[in-house]
Amino acid sequence: MKTKLRAREMGLPFSGKTGANNNITDVAGVQVGYKTLIDHENASQKQTGVTAILPRGRSNTPQPVWAGMYALNGNGEMTGTHWIQDGGYFTGPIMITNSHAVGITHHAAVKWTINQYKEAWTEHHLWAMPVVAETFDGILNDINAMHVTEQDAQDALDDAQSGPIQEGNVGGGTGMIAYDYKGGTGSSSRLIKVDDREYTVGALVQANHGVRKWFNVLGAPFGLHDNENLIHPLHEQGSIIVVIATDAPMLPHQLKRMAKRAAIGIGRNGSPGGNNSGDIFLAFSTANSKNMPQLSESHQTMDYLNDEVFDDFYLAVVESIEEAVINAMFAADDVPVFKMAESEVCRAIDTQKLCEFVSASRVMS
Repeated sequence: MKTKLRAREMGLPFSGKTGANNNITDVAGVQVGYKTLIDHENASQKQTGVTAILPRGRSNTPQPVWAGMYALNGNGEMTGTHWIQDGGYFTGPIMITNSHAVGITHHAAVKWTINQYKEAWTEHHLWAMPVVAETFDGILNDINAMHVTEQDAQDALDDAQSGPIQEGNVGGGTGMIAYDYKGGTGSSSRLIKVDDREYTVGALVQANHGVRKWFNVLGAPFGLHDNENLIHPLHEQGSIIVVIATDAPMLPHQLKRMAKRAAIGIGRNGSPGGNNSGDIFLAFSTANSKNMPQLSESHQTMDYLNDEVFDDFYLAVVESIEEAVINAMFAADDVPVFKMAESEVCRAIDTQKLCEFVSASRVMS
């Protein structure tokens, strides 16, 4: 599964204690799957895909997933967020794909929800409103060819699993660019202890954002010193989707505050959130498993943490996103460009060169 070393394995000294796999599936029950579409032989270049996240795995019982969202810059799409803002929850999968595949992916996610929770959807008047997010891959993929199909989205859902996950040129991240290097899918996690209980925070990113001159790693301004093979040097033309998961019990307003901290996480690597960027963040908690509100009693109770203990969670969000973006770039491979670029190849970052630069910068400081 893994052909390249991740950032920590290359010696980058990121802060924080990670979960066993250092990815979002360290949150118990969360599963991730991909469908990757690559074809460089035809005029209509195919370099795209779909990522699926199942917050509660393949449970056949529909349960709300408590959530909050935040958009740093809204030049993008994440469906279902109006209800997340008002109702504080969603049910079913989270999908991430390219900008022109939101509709077909949403269709597949609705069908998956109806089939997965067939008994509840048959017996009760329930609706499906899955979360589908996107970033634009039209520089590396013929996005107007509408390559993604309903079956591709279904395949990503069928592929979802726990444990180690692939990163880089996979799923929805297949055709993405980050800081003028090959970007894609990345993930990381952190462990936090509150009193005698240990909780996990995990983040998954679809990194398609940033301009080379902004790029820094652990405070080292690598982008200013590596100006070769630029794809679009003048301004940002991409976006980043961040999904944050935790098993800690949180209320929707607390999860929204978690989602806001993703802005600081992506800022750690230099992005200010460009005008053309869809920087959209979702945080959810797998705690407080309950029946659907439509099928529940009038009076409800929820466990939740005191807001006063959240500083460590906010830091965990920031650190895990910072590392997830770098993991996406470290796992990526060179790919041919489709159009609208100054280079014929989108190069993956030179990980050895970067690590040496960061090490030297830290010694000098």
